[in-house]
Amino acid sequence: MGPPARASHPIPVPIRAHAAAPAHRSIDAARALFPALEDTREVYLDSAATTQKPWPVIDAATGYHRARTANAGRGSYRWSTELAGRIAEIRGRTARFIGAGHTDEVVFTGGATAALNAVALSWGLAALDDGDHILFNPRDHAANVLPWHHLRAIMARFGRNIELVPYRVTELGEADIADIAHKIGPRTRLITTSHLHHVYGAVTTLEELRGRIPSRVLLCFDCSQSGGHLPVDVVELGADFAVFAAHKMFGAPGAGVLYCRRRVHDQLIPFLPGGTSGGRAGDDARVAMPGLLEGGTPDIPALLALGAAIDVLDSFGMSAIAEHNRDLTARLLDGLRTVPGVRFLPGPAYAPCATGYGIVSFTLDGISADDLGFVLAESGFMVRTGAHCVPADTAGSASDAESVRVSTQIYNTHTEIDRFTDCVRQVAEEVL
Repeated sequence: MGPPARASHPIPVPIRAHAAAPAHRSIDAARALFPALEDTREVYLDSAATTQKPWPVIDAATGYHRARTANAGRGSYRWSTELAGRIAEIRGRTARFIGAGHTDEVVFTGGATAALNAVALSWGLAALDDGDHILFNPRDHAANVLPWHHLRAIMARFGRNIELVPYRVTELGEADIADIAHKIGPRTRLITTSHLHHVYGAVTTLEELRGRIPSRVLLCFDCSQSGGHLPVDVVELGADFAVFAAHKMFGAPGAGVLYCRRRVHDQLIPFLPGGTSGGRAGDDARVAMPGLLEGGTPDIPALLALGAAIDVLDSFGMSAIAEHNRDLTARLLDGLRTVPGVRFLPGPAYAPCATGYGIVSFTLDGISADDLGFVLAESGFMVRTGAHCVPADTAGSASDAESVRVSTQIYNTHTEIDRFTDCVRQVAEEVL
């Protein structure tokens, strides 16, 4: 028999009840919050793909379906109006969590991919002119590469040709600031980058360019990985756009966050016309943000889960989470450096000091990344292998194309990291 069923809340937990949760949790007690990790010897090391879900998130999502299911704000009855109020509170808490100055700068989307496409289509189609440039990293996640190519193809059909200008990545896995500075020109309108790179595990802030970027140039940060791993302040970043993926920060799939700085609001057009995102057909009346970009019924249980996820992250503290993942990263690198044949991709392995936020990618001589991933899975270690959603025609050298990626979170331990490196060492001894 399995463990007894855990008692669940009979009705959705109000936002104020989440706020009354313990002000501080210890990282040492984190694992007990995640039911999928109970009573298992398997080691989950794929949190960059998606994180495990804690009990408060599970309760929030399932609670919506158990009782008082309604469409938020679409009715005058109490179930609908209370739900709309809860989502408004979650929007406010999300704004505080990411450092936004105003709640109307927080747009809820279907995920980070949807958020980046919203930037491309709601801003790019409306604001870019023939000959304008976008600077991008071709080794970023496909969600921060392909929308710009799609935008270019759409605009070309209507006689407006924009140029996508790639910039380099350093050995540390960061955006090459000198290369970006060299490529900023009079037609540059947007620089887009990963805040925490999904393969290299390196942080890019573009702070070295502050004061050197013309005000006409907007900054877009993909914070899909950083959102649940380290403190993020969009104002400090100088972001005009920033995107987050709820499912990578303990939330449920189906919810994302798009930060749109107020200075760009008048440059936007609806992303999903319909519902509450536009006026009557043929009407030029403008819908206020964030409704302008939120057409249709959202994934309500995923938004409720996002609120619970932010509570959980806040209860541990983002600085403590970052420190724990940095500690695990250092331990992982120290262990893998002793394994013959291990070759690291750009990232914290090449940093002059201890750094890292829980993401390390590597290859092992004598065995393909996919085969190594299979052997590791058979031994109980869940990691990601392959190109990690870097578009095939932009992956770079063959050594970058396929790798094993290890990604950690607060539920991972020193013991798990040591067991993993021991397993890689055993494989190396057999194939070399």
